[in-house]
Amino acid sequence: MTRPTLICGAGIAGLWAALKLTPRPVILLTGAPLGEGAASGWAQGGVSAALAGDDTPHLHARDTIAAGAGLVDRNAALALATGAAAEVAELAALGAPFERDGSDWSLSREAAHSRHRVARVKGDGAGAAIMATLIEAVRTADHIVIRDGWKAVSLLGDVNACTGAIAQGPDGQIQSLEADTTLLAMGGAGGLFALTTTPAIAQGQAMAMAARLGAVIRDPEFVQFHPTALNAGLDPAPLCTEALRGEGAILVDKTGHRFMKAIHADAELAPRDVVARAVHRQNAAGKGAFLDCREAVGEAFPERFPAVFAACQRAGIDPLIEPIPVAPTAHYHMGGVATDVDGRTSVPGLFAIGECAATGLHGANRLASNSLAEGLVSAARFARVAPPLPAGEVAGGSPTEGGLVVADSPPSTSLRWPTSPAGGGSPSLPPLALLRLRQAMSRHCGVERSAAGLSELAVLIDRMRREHGEADALVAARFIVTGALNRRESRGGHFRTDCPQTLEEARHSALRLDDLAAPELAPAALTGPAE
Repeated sequence: MTRPTLICGAGIAGLWAALKLTPRPVILLTGAPLGEGAASGWAQGGVSAALAGDDTPHLHARDTIAAGAGLVDRNAALALATGAAAEVAELAALGAPFERDGSDWSLSREAAHSRHRVARVKGDGAGAAIMATLIEAVRTADHIVIRDGWKAVSLLGDVNACTGAIAQGPDGQIQSLEADTTLLAMGGAGGLFALTTTPAIAQGQAMAMAARLGAVIRDPEFVQFHPTALNAGLDPAPLCTEALRGEGAILVDKTGHRFMKAIHADAELAPRDVVARAVHRQNAAGKGAFLDCREAVGEAFPERFPAVFAACQRAGIDPLIEPIPVAPTAHYHMGGVATDVDGRTSVPGLFAIGECAATGLHGANRLASNSLAEGLVSAARFARVAPPLPAGEVAGGSPTEGGLVVADSPPSTSLRWPTSPAGGGSPSLPPLALLRLRQAMSRHCGVERSAAGLSELAVLIDRMRREHGEADALVAARFIVTGALNRRESRGGHFRTDCPQTLEEARHSALRLDDLAAPELAPAALTGPAE
């Protein structure tokens, strides 16, 4: 009997992969209650795909490569660009209510795109609408068993093969889930920062878990800071979608002066890293940064962008009559578990897709709205290469047969650093310690970085590791900081004030768990040139 495929994570990537695997049996670990813990549901802009008559996959790939600051893998960019339109069409056929203009798609244009190619839902509701569609389909799929509220806390196996995961239930119970194929779709690492647009529980767990099994972590230093999160003291910070700037909204200082025109030829639609640094510097200098939507959107704001309008209302701001205060906020992790374009990691049997994976698609700077597209395309590609049902075997029955074993004392899966032996996963970081980590990450590893600040942060993290153990959040943060210390240049989302130049040769970072033990890394941590 075929053991089920184990999917850890229930955002768009995990749910689409689960549906695509039919009729093969699947166990789906949702992490939080289904629909509550995934950043996918908060995505506002939409799904980028070459859907317009004047667009092509070649143009989409070209824009993706240009935005990535020399580090985009061309094969990954082409895989996304050639596959996205079909996935959007299939998702629409499933019931996702993408906006249409008659028989044509109603598409937005966002920063660094050369065409209107972002399929949207009610202006800023794409993520929530897509998640609702997928959740309904998953709940009725016979081949999927949903472990609602269960989360993966550790992987089974070793560097030679991943054989499943240790899972923790909502009441703290522990089970061992054995699987020939384990898929990580656990989201990013925005929760490591004090200012983030993502769920606070997204703390790079997939990186930490995969690294303990021996997997390679690629480009962890590249964190994308969204330029226009609502700057009103809310946690998480509500996103002011880039579609607003695509519609013509402008960035101004507190005097009303438009500052982006002097910084980049594309002004507000410059690549995200450029806009984020400009907004950061405006705020740091006391000039303020505000998104003025009054002329571009005007009275239509509540109807066209209901999520942003509601967030502004909660903060006591009326975007119909006043500009919205904004700040750059941790939004997306371009680095993660190193994989190929089909999700294979360096550990047999272990796959990763979506934000927790690093195929090289985003390079040093993600092109707007490529994240949901990546989740869909990477899920479809994974499903095509996942092991099929053996010849003669008929799908059916409970997908848990042969795959679920209660583990009274699960084995430690750490190769180098001890984890918590009682639960089989990493120790939890106390709330005050996590707050301290998040504040330090935003201060020293944010939009602008330096060796002095990063070194201070590394010392703090290592001290916290000695005090609290090897918590996933500390391991993931150390990967990001180590990559940032090693990359003695500025490229894309990684900007070093002490190394503002961009090196001529673009190189990926490749780190393993052992690399975090040394206070100083050798230059060899930067691998060969980008493809």
